[in-house]
Amino acid sequence: MSPARLTVIATLLATACGLPLNGKYREVQDGYNSVLLLGKPHEKEFFPSVGRLRADSSKKDPDISDQILKVNEHLLTGQLPSHSPPIIFGDIAVDPLGNSDRCASDRCRWPSADNGQVVVPYVIASVFSNNERAVIESGLQSFSSRTCIRFQPRNNEQDFISIESQSGCFSFIGRNRGLQVVSLQRQGCVFKGIVQHELLHALGFHHEQNRSDRDGFVDIFFENIMPGMESNFRKVNTNNLGTRYDYNSIMHYGRTAFSRNRRPTIVPKPDPNVNIGNRQDFSPEDITKVNRLYCSREWNRKHLLQYKTKPEEEQHL
Repeated sequence: MSPARLTVIATLLATACGLPLNGKYREVQDGYNSVLLLGKPHEKEFFPSVGRLRADSSKKDPDISDQILKVNEHLLTGQLPSHSPPIIFGDIAVDPLGNSDRCASDRCRWPSADNGQVVVPYVIASVFSNNERAVIESGLQSFSSRTCIRFQPRNNEQDFISIESQSGCFSFIGRNRGLQVVSLQRQGCVFKGIVQHELLHALGFHHEQNRSDRDGFVDIFFENIMPGMESNFRKVNTNNLGTRYDYNSIMHYGRTAFSRNRRPTIVPKPDPNVNIGNRQDFSPEDITKVNRLYCSREWNRKHLLQYKTKPEEEQHL
């Protein structure tokens, strides 16, 4: 192919990428986080076309954080359906009338039974196909083999998770009272890794790059972030449970999340070449966090010593 033709193709591709449009956003504080409620949608930059996002069992699952942000584009640019809760940090639902810092106490944790297991009742909406239900249930049951969490079909429990196909992929943080929605939009959210990601939110976990000690492990380049999206990179006063910062976490954003110019918004340090935000399943550290938050020392000693652990992890058992 001639150099001239290559130049034309490159120009067309660059034009197709588009540039973000400036828009005004109204930022509402819930006492804990900023909530973007209104704003003009920008052109597609980080969020490419979302028209063909249904899970295809013949293809490899997409990178989790990228997929969630693609599906949630309309929620993050102020185009909220009337029934949808405000969304912060990409996929975390908040109650604008609720108290601040809902997870400051044990009340947002799901309770433990006498046998050390933590039962989380759930229902799955009837709109999902059999194949979609199988993917969702696979994500639910993936907690059972290495944690004390047991997602079980609801009987008559008052507090439970309702897995629905609302607009987007999202979850509230921690245990809420009564029916608690976890949204897995059929068009784009029904992947095992996304199920795991949203359930970790429902168990009380934030995104990794928002944890309180992140500045020692990543640099955030705010000059590359889309206007109005800066609040998605705020630090949260998290309980890090004595764990190391985890670049491989299923809860970590990708390198160009919310980028306005295709340049990185998150860069690891000291090694900027470390891979981030590309997982399709739990990392070992994700499992460690769940067990430290929910599982008793006795349960951990009994069930986890069969797995290879590091010395610094064993001291927490």
